[in-house]
Amino acid sequence: MKKETNIQLHSEVLVTKIYYVRNTKVLLDRDLANLYDVSTKRLKEQVRRNKERFPEDFMFQLTKEELENWRSQNATSNRDNMGLRHAPFAFTEHGVAMLSSVLKSKKAIEVNIAIMRTFVSLRKFNTDFNDLREAIQQIEKEMNTQFEDIHQAINYLLQKDEQ
Repeated sequence: MKKETNIQLHSEVLVTKIYYVRNTKVLLDRDLANLYDVSTKRLKEQVRRNKERFPEDFMFQLTKEELENWRSQNATSNRDNMGLRHAPFAFTEHGVAMLSSVLKSKKAIEVNIAIMRTFVSLRKFNTDFNDLREAIQQIEKEMNTQFEDIHQAINYLLQKDEQ
């Protein structure tokens, strides 16, 4: 039962670790390594040994410009910047799923399940948000029409009084 609580905590933390890079939701290698309780070096080592499993739509390395943009957007502290001698790997949802096949620990599997659930929740939230936005736009459109009718009625009455 305690393990479920830990994984649930990871799910809550995960949302803050998902970034948008190249218009794609990604998790960075160092955050994944922390979640999997392995070193970033070990995670990257396993990825490099299994490079054929990680095409560019699964994993890519941030460019210098993307890294600087990430740093400026996230106001990283000196502590966060330490150890970032090389641009990190960014893993898409598919890349994270593939990690469970190269990091063969029970923890990696549990964390991957939590990550997949988080990605699904984000998609659902995005869908719900889009539905809400469409509903608001529809209400605005209808209200504008009602206001136009009221405006026309007032103009008619004002013109009638002038005559």
